[in-house]
Formats: sequence, structure tokens, C-alpha cells
Amino acid sequence: MKTFTFSAATRRSLIAAAAALTLHGAAFAQVVELKLGHVGEPGSLFQLSADEYAKRVNAKLAGKVKVVTYGSSQLGGDKEMIQKLKLGTIDMAVPSTVMTSEVDLFGIFEMPYIVKDRAHMGRIEKDVFWLSIAPETEKKGLKVLAVWENGYRHITNNKKPIKGPADLQGIKLRVPEGKWRVKMFQTYGANPSPMKFSELFTALQTGVMDGQENPFTQIYSAKLQEVQKYLSLSGHVYTPAYLTVGTRRYNTLPADVRKVLEDTARETQAYVYAEAVKAETELLAKLKQSGMQVNEVDKEAFINASKPIYEEFGKEVAGARPLIDKAVALGK
Repeated sequence: MKTFTFSAATRRSLIAAAAALTLHGAAFAQVVELKLGHVGEPGSLFQLSADEYAKRVNAKLAGKVKVVTYGSSQLGGDKEMIQKLKLGTIDMAVPSTVMTSEVDLFGIFEMPYIVKDRAHMGRIEKDVFWLSIAPETEKKGLKVLAVWENGYRHITNNKKPIKGPADLQGIKLRVPEGKWRVKMFQTYGANPSPMKFSELFTALQTGVMDGQENPFTQIYSAKLQEVQKYLSLSGHVYTPAYLTVGTRRYNTLPADVRKVLEDTARETQAYVYAEAVKAETELLAKLKQSGMQVNEVDKEAFINASKPIYEEFGKEVAGARPLIDKAVALGK
């Protein structure tokens, strides 16, 4: 076997090169990739929110953490992503209505017309959500980093304009996976069915469903205007969205990284709200231009028909009644 001898200068060069490679490998190993999933299509508020958040975090934590977003239900529907958060197989998600299936008190945001506007929502967030709902969420192995937005929901269908609850009689309506939305539309006389958002377009196209209800951003980005004729401006529910992590995985991250993730999540809310306000006007115009027939609704009729839902929620869910009263008082 041949032996090789190197000069002292060569040995020093080789040692320096090996050390550089070791340091480079260590630095590379420190970059943690965090997967952030959502159900929004390109152009949706979910997509804009998640991408803006990722951009901000990646700038602040360059070399430590990289947030990678996966939209269009690539990581599963909302329920699947919630389970993956708990298991630690994904890191972040932006669920909305589905959170009522995890913590009953999220149902307060399912009460029709309870949120008057975003300023009112800000007061509810501060005095109701963070004080009473967020702690219950952590008991389920989930942690909400920030409250963002899905938006004000409106009804679309292929049968007729919906002007009051009576017009919903017998309408096959897709709703998200959350029991209070189902109860709401049953009370109005519709025939609601929970369904993944990713399955909605085909269900409307084939007539499995007559209609659905969603914010403009979800309607337009998913091209539902191509398979729906009527848009009724009910604004029946304002749905927040929640940047959520699973505590099992999240708690393994360094404290300084968690602080940046949380601070940036709260900071991004202002961007989310600004985009939501802009979209409301722009997207309604685009939906009209697409040929959808748009009509106003009798909101008082819907509000009056909603009283049984408030009563049932207040009785069925422990602690709900005081939160309803507080939320309503914050709107005055």
C-alpha cells in the first residue's frame, strides 16, 4: 500500500478545507423547513396571507427557518391538516370553520351576524378569543398564533335568488365541516351537507349540490362563478381564519424562533385585513362581470330566523352564553 506525505502547508490547507465543509454542513443542518398548508386556491385570501407570512418569516429567520406554503389542499382538507398538526407531520395550517370540531367555543363565530365589522372583530379577538378560546385550543394539542380572515360569507346557487330563509327550502347546499353551519342552514330550511372545499367545484358542476356559501375570495379564486348562477349578498357569517400549529412539533423549536413566528403572525394580520377589504369591492365587480345575477337579501328575516341557533349554542356548549353576551356587548 502506498503512503502519501504532504507538506505542512498542504496539511494546513486540507484541515482548513475540512473545517469549512463541516461548518457549512452544520449551518445547512440548522435550517428547519416548516410546512404551512391551506385549502385556498391561487389568488385566494388564504394564499395571499400564507405567502406574505412566509416571506416575512423567511426574511427574519434566514439561515434558521424556512416556511414553505402548500395551497389548494395539497396537504389535505382542513380536518386532515388538523390531525397532521397534532401528529407533527405538518407544522402549520390556516383552518377556519373546522375549528368548531376541535373546540366547541369556536362556534361563537358561527352565530349569524354576531360580528358587525372588523373593528368589532378586533374587540372580540382581544376580550373573547385570546382570553377564553385560545387556552381551550391548547388543551387539544393545537396553538393559534394569530387570528386572520376567511371573510364574510354569501350564498350562491343555481336555482333562484335567495332573498330570505324561505327561499332556501330544499336547496342542496354545501357547507364546511362544522356542525353549527349545518344547524344554521337546517334552521333556514335548506338541505346542507358538509364537504371538503377541494370537492366543491365538481359537486356544483354535476348538480350533486345546488349551491354553497363562501366569501368572495373563495368563490372567485375557485372559479365557482363558472358553475353558479345566483349570488345572494347575505353576509350571514364573518369567518376568521387561524394560523395554527401543533404543540407537539412547535414546542421543539427554539424559544427565539417561536417568538419570531408568533410576532410575525400577529403583524401579518394588518396585511390580511387590508387585502380582504380591497377584495370585497374588486371581486364583487368581477363576479357581476362574469354573469352572476346578484341580489340583496332581507337580513332582518335571516336575523329573526337565527334566534334558535343562538339558543341551542348557548344551552349546549358550556361557557358559551357569557361569551355570546360579551361579544354582542362589544358590538354596541
